[in-house]
Amino acid sequence: MENALELSNVSVVRDGVRILDGINLTIGQDENVAIIGLNGSGKTTLLKLLRGDVYPYDDSEPYSMRIFGERHWNIFDLRTRMGVVSMDLQDMFSGATTVREVIGSGFFGSLDVFRGMTVTAEMEELIRYRAGEMGIDDLLGRTTDGLSLGQMRRALIARALVTNPRMLILDEPMTGLDIVMKSKFRRMFDILTRSGVRIVMITHDLSDIPLSVDRVVMIKDGRIYGDGRKEDVLNDRTVSGLFGADVKVEETKGIYRMYLERGG
Repeated sequence: MENALELSNVSVVRDGVRILDGINLTIGQDENVAIIGLNGSGKTTLLKLLRGDVYPYDDSEPYSMRIFGERHWNIFDLRTRMGVVSMDLQDMFSGATTVREVIGSGFFGSLDVFRGMTVTAEMEELIRYRAGEMGIDDLLGRTTDGLSLGQMRRALIARALVTNPRMLILDEPMTGLDIVMKSKFRRMFDILTRSGVRIVMITHDLSDIPLSVDRVVMIKDGRIYGDGRKEDVLNDRTVSGLFGADVKVEETKGIYRMYLERGG
């Protein structure tokens, strides 16, 4: 089985600034991974690289990038194999768009289901299935302007899953959710991984990481700072170095949290 992702010496430059600098990273198709770091560290740029929204910088040193074993790919095909839930998406939909249309738009890579786009009976069945899986099947006729943050996030996850992707990439999926809703989302992601969906979660908050995610990749200043099993790398010393502050890491029943040391 080919790897989901293979990056060798990959850099991304924007406006003369290196956002990612010589990244070497391999993620297998059977792995669930959290990518953590400060805001601005390069985490979201890595997501855009995977989605084909940005491209590697053609540096003097050779680089290699493969996604699902392929060096070259059709962007639409790639996006049906790799579902993405991004904070940016939720602000792009019109308030008049229904939940059914949000989910159905995943088939077309659009922000709505427009005239000329045909939703087949098979697609409609998948829309209902994924909505039910997310617990929002009773909201299919509701418009997005009447949804809570948690409901909208569930609709976006259903949208990402509707094409039955091999991997789900979550970009800060729990930002803005309260502690109770975060716990529900973690359990939901664990259920998805047990069903065979593989997750790559991008976050700056250790408490977002579900139990089923067992590998953590740390990014600092556009470079890989650490990479390993979460029980090996989520400790006071390594996390403090990543965030540039004196941090205390605690673990309770597999869920990690971090706190600033008093006076830090």
